[in-house]
Amino acid sequence: MSSPPTELSRTLQNRHIQMIALGGAIGTGLFYGSAASIGLVGPGIILSYVIGGVIMYLIMRMLGEMVTHEPVAGALSYFAYRYWGQFPGFLAGWNYWLLYVLVSMAELSVIGIYVAYWLPDFPAWLAALIVLVTITGVNLVNVRFFGEFEFWFALVKVLAVIGMIALGIVLLGFDLAPATSGIDNLWAHGGFLPMGVHGLLLSLVVVMFSFGGTELIGITAAEAEDPKRSIPRAVRQVMWRILIFYVGALTVLMMLYPWNQVGMEGSPFVMIFSRLGMPAAPDILNLVVLTAAISVYNSGVYSNGRMLYGLAEQGNAPRIFLKLSRNHIPYVGVLFSSACTLVVVVVNYLIPEGAFMQVMAVATAAATLTWALIVLVHLRFRRAHQHNGTELSFKAPLYPYANILCLGFLLMILVLMTQLPSMRNAVWVLPVWLVVLYLGYRIRNRLALRAGSTQS
Repeated sequence: MSSPPTELSRTLQNRHIQMIALGGAIGTGLFYGSAASIGLVGPGIILSYVIGGVIMYLIMRMLGEMVTHEPVAGALSYFAYRYWGQFPGFLAGWNYWLLYVLVSMAELSVIGIYVAYWLPDFPAWLAALIVLVTITGVNLVNVRFFGEFEFWFALVKVLAVIGMIALGIVLLGFDLAPATSGIDNLWAHGGFLPMGVHGLLLSLVVVMFSFGGTELIGITAAEAEDPKRSIPRAVRQVMWRILIFYVGALTVLMMLYPWNQVGMEGSPFVMIFSRLGMPAAPDILNLVVLTAAISVYNSGVYSNGRMLYGLAEQGNAPRIFLKLSRNHIPYVGVLFSSACTLVVVVVNYLIPEGAFMQVMAVATAAATLTWALIVLVHLRFRRAHQHNGTELSFKAPLYPYANILCLGFLLMILVLMTQLPSMRNAVWVLPVWLVVLYLGYRIRNRLALRAGSTQS
């Protein structure tokens, strides 16, 4: 009888890794949330995504430098643990795990709404449960199967955005667009920044949440076929592709319609199809957004299982999460995370809609904390390897000035969140969450000491 595996399997290819990151980043924030962000800043939303994209590219280069040099499970949690200390590793890992439990909860919840569009009498909780069970099963088969599944689901989103951009260019280029269309829409209705710099800054909060998920590249490093080659390629390519998809799509939309009409008429993408007189427009968009939600949930299940595995390797989570299936899947972590997600979804259906939005705001705060930890840990990582004279193959640019810039930007995002009623409470929840994590860390240490004294 063969012994169970003790290591994750390196079978994810470069195309899988790119699509996993794209799948996490291109979701409902673009397809439905763009109307809200346009309302905050007008045509300046284009500049908002450029600024946010540059900051995320710098942060991804920092993470890419670390995971290329040491492609391990747990990614950020591992590096925080090794180069900073036990509590930072504990904090980084459990914060990231909570972040994706919250994101997974949100995606499962909206899946029920999307299915109800076609089947209004179909229970929303049952739709969420079917997706949960199916995607959990996908993640339990093997990592290659997960990679293929995510590749094709993310590809649907990518092709949908490319189709939107191409359609918009055709409408504008062949004079098929409405009379209100034109490049002058970028400045004709109150200017490029009708809400001023303040509106631009507020929009960055929404924009940065849209970029959440790109850090999934770090989680895939331990299962990449050739991480020294595929991780740098994925980091370089994914960020530019996201910028093209977001900036390209929204630039076309801003030219097709006056920005002050977009928010009033619903989803910008529905409007494109509707103006063409396509009766199937809502169905097409609903299918795309449903696919997007399933894709993000799929990435979340994958991420949570690996993060718990990495935490268990450090001793920051129960050792049961180290258990691997015959196919090298951390099945205990996957099943535990799915069970937690199920509980949160049930709770979500029992509380008012406003409370659900507050939970999503907490996810935004948790994402900001994760990015700040990447920047801080990279400072210590680079310092340690400079001291040792190590040659790094994929150095992040502008060290340490880029780190200082990104930290200042992320601090600004937290301050700006206090200016938005839907986000304000999440900023005050963040310190409470840090205290909870610290208490959990202290309890973990006491249990470890007690276990050690018992054994001796």
